Formats: sequence, structure tokens, C-alpha cells
Amino acid sequence: MLGALVLPPLLGLVSFARIERAILLAARLRPAAPLDDDVAARLVDAILLRLPGPWGWTCLRRAAVIYFLLRSARRDAELCIGVRRAHDGSLRAHAWLLRDGALYLEPERFRDGAAGFTVIARFPSTTTAPAR
Repeated sequence: MLGALVLPPLLGLVSFARIERAILLAARLRPAAPLDDDVAARLVDAILLRLPGPWGWTCLRRAAVIYFLLRSARRDAELCIGVRRAHDGSLRAHAWLLRDGALYLEPERFRDGAAGFTVIARFPSTTTAPAR
């Protein structure tokens, strides 16, 4: 779960595209041990909910850490970042994971997931080869 400690603060310092390149390189050099996706997601949630500041739980931090774990284990997954206008006119953002085109490991309270969000970024990008 080193990713839960390293990735969240990096999200404020470098682009996710750069982080993704590092994830894919790490997966090629040293694949992670097999993991149960549901258990990993629950563990990431438990860790991020207990950490302060730049490590605390947000949908982007959660999705980034789980994406890192999945891709490091050479599992296919996509991380999507989207935006939408709220009823009060403010801009809302959300990050989520997809697998085989469907929401994946999304917390119960976000089961509406991507509904109404316009995707502004998707990883892996179409120019990045999947880690297999």
C-alpha cells in the first residue's frame, strides 16, 4: 500500500499523465503480487479515510491509488476524470474507474458514478499501450 502514501501528494505536483507513465514502467519492471480487487479497494478507502491533508480521501486520490494497484498487477482498468455543472452553477469534478466499459470498484454512495459528467481525461490515454 505504498501507493496510498506516495501517489496522493504527487497528484498536486505533477500531471497524472506523468504519473501514469511511471506506473506503466513500474509494472513492466516489477509486476505486483496478485490481489483481490475488492479487498484492495476497501483497504485503500480505509487508509485514505484515516490520513490527513494531501493523503486524505478524495475520489481522485482513491481512483489513482486503485488504478496504480490494478495496473501494477497488470490488470486492465481505465481512470476517468469528468466535470459537470451542479444545479447551483458550480463546477463539479469526479474521478472513477472503468473496467470493460463499466464502473469498477465505485463506492456505494457514488453508484451514479459518471452520470452527467463529461470526461475531460481518460487513462490510459489512447497513445499509451496497456501493461499486459
